[in-house]
Amino acid sequence: MARPARTPLGPALAAVAALALLISLPASAGRTNQSSALWHVVHDLCVTDMKVSGLPAPCVAVNLGQGYAVLKDLRGKTQLLLIPTARVTGIESPALLSRKSPNYWQDAWDARPLFERGAGKPVPREDLGLAINSEFGRTQNQLHIHIDCLKPAVRDALAADRDRIDDTWSDFTVPFYGHHYRVRRVSGEDLAPHDPFRLLAEDPRARDDMAHETLVVAGAQFDKDKSGFYLLSDRADLAHWNEGAGEELLDHSCAALTEPAVGGH
Repeated sequence: MARPARTPLGPALAAVAALALLISLPASAGRTNQSSALWHVVHDLCVTDMKVSGLPAPCVAVNLGQGYAVLKDLRGKTQLLLIPTARVTGIESPALLSRKSPNYWQDAWDARPLFERGAGKPVPREDLGLAINSEFGRTQNQLHIHIDCLKPAVRDALAADRDRIDDTWSDFTVPFYGHHYRVRRVSGEDLAPHDPFRLLAEDPRARDDMAHETLVVAGAQFDKDKSGFYLLSDRADLAHWNEGAGEELLDHSCAALTEPAVGGH
């Protein structure tokens, strides 16, 4: 078999630009035959280029051993997408609840150095958020975790309520954009001991219908010596115009980099 030709950079960037436009469309724009565009960018371009040339273009990183790629979304200066290199449709995939499934949330958190490179400065953990939308709040049928700044209002609301949030799911006291999230916390510097998909599925209602769930993971500093994360979940409710898009809690303008947290970091 002849060695495949390396993907030209121009067509690759054009593909990513087209993909960014598709992802930026609301899910209500409707499913099209482009719902596999993200999969094709990662599988046909990034993975192929990594295998052939040792470069991940048009992705910024490809880890063949751990099975994920990191792609710069064209929206915003800093937003990244963490995408499996295996075919995984989204949050509803039963494979994500298997003990053999990679912890893609940890992989996304491990992309912080790439995120900070885009930000041009170190980013406090409480300014960083990870989000996956429900099946009804996305346009792409390949799992992708959004990595970007939290909206300052979300960051500050979580910090203000930190003494009430514990390690069990409860209703968050503050609605965000008319949506009522549930919240819990986990402790630790990283997510290796805690796969948020499985923590969400501890709720039987979520486990029985993961397609309707959206999930956000926010870095947290509980006190000077104790780090962790807040997990926020919501359910799509199309009858009330809620598509289950937790990405709404992220800020693709990354205002957190210039707006200090209430009380300082």
